[in-house]
Amino acid sequence: MDTFVAGEIATELVKELIEVVRRVYLCRQSAEQLRRSVESLLPIITEIRFSGVEHSQPIQKQISDLLQLLHLGLDLARKVAASSRFNVYRSLQLARKMDKVEREINRWIQRQIPVHILADVHHMRVESSVRFDRLERKVEDAVAVGVGEGRIRVLEMIDGLGFVGEREGDVVGVGVRVGREKVKDMLMNAGGGEVVGICGIGGSGKTTMAREICKDTQIRNYFGERIFFETVSQFPNLETLKLKLWEQIGGSMVLGLYKQIPQWQMDLKPRFKQPTLVVLDDVWSQTELEELVFRAPGCKTLVVSRVKFPTIISSTYELELLSEDESLSLFCSSAFGQDSIPPTADKNLVKQVVAECKGLPLALKVIGASLRDQPPKIWVSAKNRLSRGETISESHEIKLLERMATSIECLSGKVKDCFLDLGSFPEDKKIPLDVLINLWMDLHDLYEEDAFAILVELSNRSLLTLVKDTQNRAGDIYSSYCELSITQHDILRDLALYMNNREPLKSRRRLIMPKREARLPKDWERNHDQPFEAQIVSIHTGEMRESDWPPIKCPKAEVLMINLAAEAYFLPPFVNTMPNLKSLILINYGSSSVVLGNIFTFTSLNNLQSLWFEKITVPPLPRTTIPLQNLRKISLVLCDLRNILKKDSKTDLRTIFPNLSHVSIDHSMDLPELPSTICDMRSLENMSISNCHDLQELPAEIGRLESLQILRVYACPALKKLPESICRLKNLKYLDISQCVNLKDLPDEFGNLSGLEKIDMRECLQLRKIPRSFVLRNSSLHVVCDEDMALLWKERGRELPELKVQVVEECFNLDWLVE
Repeated sequence: MDTFVAGEIATELVKELIEVVRRVYLCRQSAEQLRRSVESLLPIITEIRFSGVEHSQPIQKQISDLLQLLHLGLDLARKVAASSRFNVYRSLQLARKMDKVEREINRWIQRQIPVHILADVHHMRVESSVRFDRLERKVEDAVAVGVGEGRIRVLEMIDGLGFVGEREGDVVGVGVRVGREKVKDMLMNAGGGEVVGICGIGGSGKTTMAREICKDTQIRNYFGERIFFETVSQFPNLETLKLKLWEQIGGSMVLGLYKQIPQWQMDLKPRFKQPTLVVLDDVWSQTELEELVFRAPGCKTLVVSRVKFPTIISSTYELELLSEDESLSLFCSSAFGQDSIPPTADKNLVKQVVAECKGLPLALKVIGASLRDQPPKIWVSAKNRLSRGETISESHEIKLLERMATSIECLSGKVKDCFLDLGSFPEDKKIPLDVLINLWMDLHDLYEEDAFAILVELSNRSLLTLVKDTQNRAGDIYSSYCELSITQHDILRDLALYMNNREPLKSRRRLIMPKREARLPKDWERNHDQPFEAQIVSIHTGEMRESDWPPIKCPKAEVLMINLAAEAYFLPPFVNTMPNLKSLILINYGSSSVVLGNIFTFTSLNNLQSLWFEKITVPPLPRTTIPLQNLRKISLVLCDLRNILKKDSKTDLRTIFPNLSHVSIDHSMDLPELPSTICDMRSLENMSISNCHDLQELPAEIGRLESLQILRVYACPALKKLPESICRLKNLKYLDISQCVNLKDLPDEFGNLSGLEKIDMRECLQLRKIPRSFVLRNSSLHVVCDEDMALLWKERGRELPELKVQVVEECFNLDWLVE
């Protein structure tokens, strides 16, 4: 009996040993199978989680638990690849853990996915019932495939489910198709190792376009199965992503000892020359992108981002917003479940709501879904709230604005503040670049170059739009921001307002009127008993009388922006409560120049640093005006200056503005000449007179401006000569006389301006000679001119070895005046 028992025990031990050996032997194979299965499931569950469909709290927790379980399975598979085959105990432990994870995943799929996913599908707004039924069947097919039985093909199983690209919107209209074809051409024409980009603001459909490209027949025929789509996200695990890309492209798992993969992009084998497409979606950082771009001979990379990366990406397609017809179709799909406005709906009201979405796919889908099955009064309320830049519901706030806010939260402190400042400007108006840069400099203590760098960064992140060639024209060291402007999508402005308004009214850093109103907002008036904490106060009204202003207090205000449309305007008395005011901006959008009242308020602006007047009849300065010691910059655009800049004016400008360094006068009415007193302002470093068509001459005493470094007198067709004293401006570095079409000659001693580094003389049609005094010049000179003038300079260039002549085409226009 003892022998029999011993034999039985021995037999069982042998069976267990064989099972252990079998499990250890198959451990790596199981790990590879688990890895592939998990990687197929991950995109499905991730898309469900971030699809925008509202789940209950328990369901959200279950989805999060499953994602955690999937990541655990992936980590176990990697540990198996990294462990030694001869460590039996370690391999057995890992095999048992993998079995447990696989059972848990299968259990979740069999019990949870049918209920949750199909419920989600029923709540998705799809374009047609036929497509809806097909989606349900595909999800059911996906559920039927167990993790241990095979791999779930993500795009094949849930093609068009609505989760794919849900963040960005999934309309495919004419504009989208055109853009898709352009990106396809860029990819097909790119060489091995090159990078192509899709860029646009959040919610513009970038991810959807990338998905569509991956499913395109031509792309699939070219790259075959070697198309790999990876979502990078805001806070990626770079090492994990690099390992995964290597495994996908190389076709095998990477052992743990290669976690850092030294020269992982350099030591490529010849088999990696086969066509491969890597799509990196939702990329936020250039540093991270540099780590992830795979420079294999046959590998092409498509980067999908809100940010432009010009130093890495060879060609970028900037996604355009939807057309009116495409917008209406997508909105109706979300709001009514069909492609057009139903007969029972208010056609005009629907179109008004659609217009407020400004062609942004995500806004159209979210707002349409929020208004589905709502009564007419809710639609009217939504239209009104959208026009004021407010959220229409909690769903709209969470799905649209909060989701887009992630683009802003990741910005560095001052860049984020500069973006939020953009909400201070009126909707649907071009923002003068000069105003914006100056505001940032005053408010955030930035140098001009740093403010411009922030402008470019926000543009590269698709958070504002530079009008035409603004970046090139403004990027020159002697550039003028006059006539240059930016625009911003209304949804982005709404986002800035939304983020600004998170704080209580009294505590907000920016106190902004989103839309023009007859008077100040009621909640401002109701809270006038206590001071506001705002640093920026932005007002947008029509005509205001003294009695229209409530007695509010803003002791911390540093910027006051007044946008108005009126013929007469009484300046707010509460300016006296702004002792720290640095920047005052008055922009009139009316048809004629506005007459200001309460000009005595200027007597209290001791700390004012910059002043911008646009379409203002500038009144005579009161005799009681005390010196504005800190005022550095004055900009006057489309202003009537006859009251202060008469030739025989006795106003002592030097005493009133003792430290003024920048003066800009643009499109001034009836300004035939400047008063000679302007030449007494010895602190003046930069003077710009542009588009003043009546200006016939500059003051003869201009040579007294000993600190002047930059002088612009361009687009002044009545100007026929420059005063001789201009040759005494020894500190002058830059002169712009372009578009002075009747300027006949330059002063004889003009070449003696030894400090002059650059002169712009495009379209000086009457100039026919270069002064001989340039012969004695021994310093470098950069001349910008047209072809005819270039010939004269090139002849003189034989005597000027350091002469640089730049020939440019005509690029002047008045587009900036058109709203």
